[in-house]
Amino acid sequence: MITVIDYGSGNLRSAAKAFERAAVATDYQGEVVVTSDPDVAAKADRIVLPGVGAFRDCREGLAAVDGMYDAIREAVMDRAVPFFGICVGMQLMASRGLEHGETEGFGWIPGDVVKLEPKDESLKIPHMGWNELEFEPGHVLLEGVKPGAHVYFVHSYHLVPTSADHVMATVDYAGDVIAMVGRDNMVGTQFHPEKSQEAGLRIIGNFLSWKP
Repeated sequence: MITVIDYGSGNLRSAAKAFERAAVATDYQGEVVVTSDPDVAAKADRIVLPGVGAFRDCREGLAAVDGMYDAIREAVMDRAVPFFGICVGMQLMASRGLEHGETEGFGWIPGDVVKLEPKDESLKIPHMGWNELEFEPGHVLLEGVKPGAHVYFVHSYHLVPTSADHVMATVDYAGDVIAMVGRDNMVGTQFHPEKSQEAGLRIIGNFLSWKP
């Protein structure tokens, strides 16, 4: 069972449909469930955490669902359930977010979520639209994705890990922007894979067969 966590943030319908399409394409033997029930999340085989908006709002929204964060943390950290964070869902993996003050994150990927500051002042914030992934091939989650593949972004902040070992992919926006992070059984994308057509669906499909 793939659980897409509903905590009042994120385009759940779009994300769930993308995971359903990838499940069919990869012959994944399981259902996709959107849930706000921590008991369901606790039984998940794979967890997806979307997120749209401000870091603090998303963190508080998740905390408002009684027992949900504890269920996710136990599944991911204790049972090593594969986890996929999308956009702010990826940012929440950080130590802290610095949007509208300082907000504590999960601490799963040491680092801060900071405002984008492109060196070219003519570039607009938020960073919105298509950009080209830059990465070193080799990770199973990027198998079948070519460097330079276009993926879709809508954001003003990004997670900057303390360790470069946790950076899986970047894009150039007059400077490096962190596009994808990961460690152990966790992965997060700043871009929206559900809106990124072929490359996004390939990454989702790889996640469904991932055995970290």
